[in-house]
Amino acid sequence: MEQGREGWAPADVRAAAGEEEEEQDEEEDHFDRLPDAVLLDVFNHIGDVKALGRCALVSRRFHALVPLVDSVFVRVDCVIPDDPPPSPAASPPPPARGGRGALAHIARLVLGGIVRPIQALGQILSPTLAVVHRRSVAPPPPASPPPAGDISHHSPSEVLRSFKELRSLRVELPTGELGVEDGVLLKWKADFGSTLGSCVILGASSVSSKPPPHQPMSSPTTMDSSSPDPTREPEELASIPESLHTNGGLKLRVVWTISSLIAASARHYLLQPIIADHETLDSLNLTDADGQGVLTMDKRQLQELRVRPLSVSGNSHRTLMPSLIMRLWYAPHIELPGGVLLKGATLVAIRPSDDVLKEGGGVEAAGPAGATWISDAFEEPYRTAAKALFKRRTYSLEMNSF
Repeated sequence: MEQGREGWAPADVRAAAGEEEEEQDEEEDHFDRLPDAVLLDVFNHIGDVKALGRCALVSRRFHALVPLVDSVFVRVDCVIPDDPPPSPAASPPPPARGGRGALAHIARLVLGGIVRPIQALGQILSPTLAVVHRRSVAPPPPASPPPAGDISHHSPSEVLRSFKELRSLRVELPTGELGVEDGVLLKWKADFGSTLGSCVILGASSVSSKPPPHQPMSSPTTMDSSSPDPTREPEELASIPESLHTNGGLKLRVVWTISSLIAASARHYLLQPIIADHETLDSLNLTDADGQGVLTMDKRQLQELRVRPLSVSGNSHRTLMPSLIMRLWYAPHIELPGGVLLKGATLVAIRPSDDVLKEGGGVEAAGPAGATWISDAFEEPYRTAAKALFKRRTYSLEMNSF
């Protein structure tokens, strides 16, 4: 059909309509076809708070949905230090019954040495200070911060206030608080309610990829004169061997223990604002990029903290540690799968004295899972080390509240 003077042929009309529909399809946002529940599931799988902040800038709908995400991961990049003057060392733990006055002197040295790392941790998590990328300048935080593309200009507490349905939270610090020499292994895992629930520490004076000369290793752990007698009752406790008293071995392990407990209690104290802002939270993990320490709180423990506020240790920014009972396992050498050798390997399991005495099952028997909270505290290959140490002779220590 030919084109009239003032009209178009039907074929031309259909072609023009087709082009118009194609243009509309190109402009249509296909995400609008997805229900909110599907988008929220996608956002929950993303998790990373910075990526979610960028998603919130895409559209008004995304901006409204991002605060409803219930699983978030916050990676702290770095912090603008205030470089405060060194604070006086906190009061050391009083010597526990049994003549452990030497611990007080060691604790005094430890507490004085990690004041600055704890201050830095406070700068990272405090809502009044800004977490930033390097070479960034932090603007004043807004009164009600929405999820934003560059959320690294705010502290974790400020950023997370935008999330209203938060249930699972994981925060990763840029580094561990405890400075250890190269080749030294120090890892800890602690859980808290309103106070410490339990803590497991794994340390080694050196980590190497092969056994030292004339020290062949053919099994997960070597035996020595302090190895346990297979016929010994599991609950039998022994005195600290003389070999650990020489060359500063016991002192070093006490330093590891107190330092790890203080680092854990400082993290716990500084999580209060986040926990108070999110009553829906039922799982919280605070880790570090070095893999040095892990603090965990489950739903029951979070609720316990909301109902029963924590006790502060003196003037320090950390939670008061209760009186503690500890079990220590030691091996001169442990070879792990892959040829990794731990020298001076030490495992320490810690629980509040009141809990141990109330349950009457010893430090190792904590809850229905029994001793698995000790042996399964770390990822491989260190889980193998913990299990090998757990089979060895057990030594007992105590520490008063500090």
